[in-house]
Amino acid sequence: MARKKAEEKLNLESVLFKCRDILRQARNSGSFFEKRDMMLTLVFLRFMGEKFEDGIENLRQTLIDQGLNPDDEEIWNAFFNDPTFTDGTYNLPVEARWTTIINTPAPQLNVALDTALKALGDSDKQLKGCFVEGTFTTRNLEPKDIKMLVDEINKISHKQFGEEKDLIGRVYEYFLKEFAVNATKEEGEYYTPHDVVQLIAAMIEPFDGTLYDPCCGSGGMFIQSAEIVKAKQGDISRINVYGQEKEPATLRLAKMNLVLRGISHHLGEIADSTFTNDQNKGLYFDYIMANPPFNLKGWYDANLSDDPRWAEYGTPPESNANYAWILHILSHLQALYGVGGFLLANGALGDSDTVEIRKKLIEKDKVEAIIILPRELFITTDISVTLWILNQNKKGGAYHGRMLRDRTHEILFMDLRTWTENPVKGESKKKVLLTSEQIGKAAEIYHTWQNEGTDGTHYEVPELYRSVSISEIEKQNWSLVPSKYIRFIDHDLEIDFPAEMKRIQAEMKAVMQQEKESQTMLLEAFRGIGYGID
Repeated sequence: MARKKAEEKLNLESVLFKCRDILRQARNSGSFFEKRDMMLTLVFLRFMGEKFEDGIENLRQTLIDQGLNPDDEEIWNAFFNDPTFTDGTYNLPVEARWTTIINTPAPQLNVALDTALKALGDSDKQLKGCFVEGTFTTRNLEPKDIKMLVDEINKISHKQFGEEKDLIGRVYEYFLKEFAVNATKEEGEYYTPHDVVQLIAAMIEPFDGTLYDPCCGSGGMFIQSAEIVKAKQGDISRINVYGQEKEPATLRLAKMNLVLRGISHHLGEIADSTFTNDQNKGLYFDYIMANPPFNLKGWYDANLSDDPRWAEYGTPPESNANYAWILHILSHLQALYGVGGFLLANGALGDSDTVEIRKKLIEKDKVEAIIILPRELFITTDISVTLWILNQNKKGGAYHGRMLRDRTHEILFMDLRTWTENPVKGESKKKVLLTSEQIGKAAEIYHTWQNEGTDGTHYEVPELYRSVSISEIEKQNWSLVPSKYIRFIDHDLEIDFPAEMKRIQAEMKAVMQQEKESQTMLLEAFRGIGYGID
């Protein structure tokens, strides 16, 4: 019974909580970033090692099925000394295998871990730059502390936890919440929750081709998209991902995340600003998904004044990067059919200093849908944000097995702020979750609006969505605030006042009668003890 209870309590959060406490109490464990790097690197080594062990076991079984004895010396030398795996599993150097690490004596663990990282970096160019040289020997944790940490990580098995969407992302998210309570998006410490990523992916359907994220963080957008591709097509090699990240530590996490999932990626040579050093200049993508820093300041550089990304639309305000992100994303979309879905703070919908840029975006038919999301969906902010969808082809045609109609000069507005019935417990600021049913409903509204046979001039449900013509948007001075277009119903007008007043009258009469009876009982009680109240 005690063993069963212990097994029930074993979950990712409990293991990470214990690791957090070990690192907090350990001498010389470093800053939040160094603690996080150590933790994520250990998780990565654990999962890579376990996948290797699974690969060896699968190879053994394949040989047995073919009538060969895997324990025969010649067979072993032929197949296992330098194994080849067909599913993307890495053939790990001996030094980098988890079996080597877990069996290393505590006093040698720091050196063994850095040796493992160097061996990995030397063995594959995709792993180059994933790790900080001397991650463990620089910190040089006490033998008992590093041993406790490795033993805790050993409890994390991908058989139990690894099938959950984006594991490295989940660990990153946990450390963001538990260690960096004051972190902001501007500092690069931000994580897009799974449900929000799933909503974007469900809308734009990045099933094949190229996918780009100009501020890719720990790679969550790519991981979620790959999961959807696998669910739909079963082959993640159908999608090729490109990205860029400004923070070096976060870029390393993204590379680890993608390598762990076997996803081919191109994240640039270095960590740097997408605005001042666009490492994907000249490339155009089928899909773009992004969650840029909200209302980012300090993005502008004098060299950007004549940048070709805003040549047709005007230079974005220096005070805020929202429209710089919009124009950057647009500049990288395939000219004939590219689709982008990204999040921005709600202020971008109607900023007075961006009216002219917004007007041109609308007139050139680049904006397809504006979806305002519920508050409290995120971990480090409780603001409501907007999902923008840009589409280079609103003229219709075949798309993912659907026939799309001509949506020229139409924009779909949706307001999901009332979708708050699914509470999240135990989080700092994220209190609302979008369920798969809600995500499916939102995508269905959008896709139905796109499809042939839909009348865009009469496509609406009051207080939820509405298709709007460019002429109506012009009358609102090119504002994209959904509440200016989605009809609100005054529910007070639906009340039957005579009937409601009769109900209130009856309730008040009953209350007054009860109060009268109580007064009578109180007077009689005082009279009964000889103290009448007259």
